[in-house]
Amino acid sequence: MIAVHLEGGRVEVRQSPKPRRKPGTALLRLRVGGICNTDLELMRGYYDFSGRPGHEFVAEVVEADDRNWIGKRVVGEINLACGNCDWCRRGLGRHCPRRTVLGIVKHPGAFAEFLTLPVENLREVPRGMADERAVFTEPVAAACEILEQCSIAQGDEVAVLGDGKLGLLISQTLAIHGAKVHQFGRHRDKLKIAEKAGVTGEIAKKLPASRYRWVVDATGSAEGLASAVSMTQPRGTVVCKSTVHGKVSIDMAPVIVNEIALVGSRCGRFEPALKLLAANKINTADMIVGRLPLSEAPRAFTFASRKGILKVLLTS
Repeated sequence: MIAVHLEGGRVEVRQSPKPRRKPGTALLRLRVGGICNTDLELMRGYYDFSGRPGHEFVAEVVEADDRNWIGKRVVGEINLACGNCDWCRRGLGRHCPRRTVLGIVKHPGAFAEFLTLPVENLREVPRGMADERAVFTEPVAAACEILEQCSIAQGDEVAVLGDGKLGLLISQTLAIHGAKVHQFGRHRDKLKIAEKAGVTGEIAKKLPASRYRWVVDATGSAEGLASAVSMTQPRGTVVCKSTVHGKVSIDMAPVIVNEIALVGSRCGRFEPALKLLAANKINTADMIVGRLPLSEAPRAFTFASRKGILKVLLTS
């Protein structure tokens, strides 16, 4: 089979052995995968990564212990937990110290003709939902995670900093929840995507100081956190969503003096995300800017790395 390989900043398509399915896992045939900012950061050296990337995907089940799974379209939770530690027993396998992570930590990713995942990680794609919509499940789940971590009430003002792929999904998710979302970005055409969900978009020329109780940093840049802190009210909260290769430098004085809470936010549960996507309330169609076959992954990564580019899909 063909598979994508990242190493030393290079993207290659290689011939690889078809993975062998172990008991309790399913063999999946890729239908579509999405290149996200984390994949691009892995290419640039995040986690000193070398291997097969990809964790946003839709696939068809080819083999499984339970034959009822065969032929179903699925998405998959990306964390593979041990199932036995204290974190797993508390339902927080996403923080299992022995976990592997699809396409990121010690588990080959989805950018290949075939991949394997534990059956317990699979979620069936609802009938009628197109692959190109379902492939957004993982990042929408990451957006939904904010609502599980923070007590954002309907009517609360929230600032979302950044108009990239994740920022647009976050702003729409919070707006659907009932928050009054102000999104700050650099591209009017991108901001219009979220405005269809009731988000107020603003070009980030001069950011307001100490205005918001809730601020989400989804800039994907090292400077975004400092900007988010400057926008936050005393005793407000900054939700950190940016994945950046390298260290982030920030003056901690305003964080301490203004008693600002910094909340790291990562993966989320897939069930709320699938419900949101099934309701057709999130505008994903306008975020897709390119579709290339898996065999052209180097060209797809180059395209996805360009400034201002949103979602690029890899098709099987």
